[in-house]
Amino acid sequence: MSEWIEIGRVDDIPRRGARVVKTPEGEIAVFRTGDDRIFALDNRCPHKDGPLAEGIVFDHRVACPLHNWRIELESGEAVAPDEGCVRTYPVEVVDGVIRLSLVQAAA
Repeated sequence: MSEWIEIGRVDDIPRRGARVVKTPEGEIAVFRTGDDRIFALDNRCPHKDGPLAEGIVFDHRVACPLHNWRIELESGEAVAPDEGCVRTYPVEVVDGVIRLSLVQAAA
């Protein structure tokens, strides 16, 4: 059973931007890429817990604002030579509305 919640419209997030969804388990960063794809990750870098939603989004990656670690939005994996991973969450877009599942997709 997945718990889908509507978190807003795609147009509510600027291209190459993010918004934060607060949950009882912590913050989830929801990203919109330049090609309008939507991704969701824990809002903390695996390096020093930097707020990923405040980072720079490019291609399908985000650069952490603290130490410039690059994180793949699809997998949550840090880009080499850095190592680490953040949890990802399933998202879907239905008629322009973003739906987020609170069930973690990967660790």
